[in-house]
Amino acid sequence: MSVIDKLTGKDNQEKDTHAVAPIPERLKKNEKIIIITADNVEDTEFFYPYYRLTEEGYMVDVVTPDGGKFAGKHGIGLKNSKSIKDVRPGDYILLYLPGGKAPAELRKNAAVLNFVKEFARNGKPIAAICHGPQILVSAELVKGKQLAAWPEVAKEIEKAGGTFVDEALVIDGQFITGRMPGDLHRHLYGVLQYLQGNISNKSRAERKSSAA
Repeated sequence: MSVIDKLTGKDNQEKDTHAVAPIPERLKKNEKIIIITADNVEDTEFFYPYYRLTEEGYMVDVVTPDGGKFAGKHGIGLKNSKSIKDVRPGDYILLYLPGGKAPAELRKNAAVLNFVKEFARNGKPIAAICHGPQILVSAELVKGKQLAAWPEVAKEIEKAGGTFVDEALVIDGQFITGRMPGDLHRHLYGVLQYLQGNISNKSRAERKSSAA
């Protein structure tokens, strides 16, 4: 970048101003989280966990079907993301699936579904909010599970053998789900409590039974 470009502000235009700043070494955890998304994601459902998880010191990789830039429903996105073909489930401790219209496309992508299935087979936590659980439906992971989601997704969950729960935070085994943008504070609280070992990976029914 030339001096002229810097003076005219061209360098600022080319920077990804919404990408997270580097995590200070003293705060960094040696653990990685993956967010899989695409164009037309609900902006808040991507950026809230993206920033909140980074704030906790986790390294967050953002992954899209082909890598590169993407934009949310309301026009905010990132200029860089990794391609699904370049990542491995074994490298991450948690998978996060935001909602919006992105899941409708992601659920058609074989590479995405294979990644999600392998992640689930490894017993690792999967967080999904709003329309995010549609990907879990297409990956055939919801049978016998209790999940929260956008209300219009309820019939899909039930048809696939799961149970829709109309609550802001539902944790059933390895699945951590929420309904909508207004649930994000509760959803991320659940995610972080799970990662910190304060919530077991028992089924929701088992936890309720032991608390009775």
